[in-house]
Amino acid sequence: MGGTLSELLQRMLGEERSNGLFKVLTIHPALRDTCGESVSRALIAQGLNMLLFENLLARVPMAQAYANDRLARSERVTHDHGAVRTVALAGMGTLPAGEESLLRVLRPLGYARREVYPLDKLKMTGRSYAQQDFPEDIAQFFVSELHPDRFSPQFQTVVARVTASSRDPLSPVVQSALARLERDGFLPLNTAVAVLPVLVACFDRQHALLSIEDYEALAAESPEMAWISTEGNAFNHATDRVADVEAVASEQKTLGRPMKDQIEVSASGRIRQTAFRAATVRRQFRQPDGHIVEREVPGSFYEFISRSHLPDGSGKLDLGFDSSNAQGIFKMTQAVA
Repeated sequence: MGGTLSELLQRMLGEERSNGLFKVLTIHPALRDTCGESVSRALIAQGLNMLLFENLLARVPMAQAYANDRLARSERVTHDHGAVRTVALAGMGTLPAGEESLLRVLRPLGYARREVYPLDKLKMTGRSYAQQDFPEDIAQFFVSELHPDRFSPQFQTVVARVTASSRDPLSPVVQSALARLERDGFLPLNTAVAVLPVLVACFDRQHALLSIEDYEALAAESPEMAWISTEGNAFNHATDRVADVEAVASEQKTLGRPMKDQIEVSASGRIRQTAFRAATVRRQFRQPDGHIVEREVPGSFYEFISRSHLPDGSGKLDLGFDSSNAQGIFKMTQAVA
């Protein structure tokens, strides 16, 4: 664990937490062992994913329990992808509309769009982004946009009110560093250490507390927007790529963990997915009299995916997704609501 990636994470997290991530996650040797004072876009992408993965484990007890099980068996988690939700709406304070709020982070890290997935039942659009240098080894991002204009006028008014206070976590200094990274493909280690916590902050809620009335109005039309209103751009879920998703699901059910009832299978048959049900979290809301109250709402969850190889003889994994699968998986946060 003496490479540049380890140094980057240790400066942020300390030795114990950094080493813990290296023990639980599968990391390509070229990412794990590279040394030097320059940090490539791939290393920063890997570091960001590791930090977001750790954040999800802290918020989803079942995910932490599963990771602990893997560690106890000297097995590792292969972080396949993280899913994030955005709102396709202009005028959200100083935050760019929709997925652009996150793409301006992902592009300099070497991510490029692969495919678009209509999520019409949810009035959303999903897009997958893969890291170009290590597409199978660095986790993808599944970025979805919710379209307020497809909902009622009243709903649109509430969305605009809730998101109007959004702030942009990217300072001009960090934006300049990202431009340099996009141009050169690397940053000095000290700059990467300074930039990475700000990138992590982009995957959080950027708007102020909302009222209970606004939350209920959003939940009545879109559990997904209600989720965004409390959780923002945090990982909606992280995903372990496993060899046999059916076997994993059976084992987790035997352990009494709250699993999705069935496996989602893509139209091609090559992508098979299931998940834990969403964690329940306590979030604060404003009352009309200005007092703050807490309420239990759906949080994030943890997913499992099996990917077969493409049938073209290339030996490459099918890194695609499936609209039907995605909409089925998204119900994990609806079920708790």
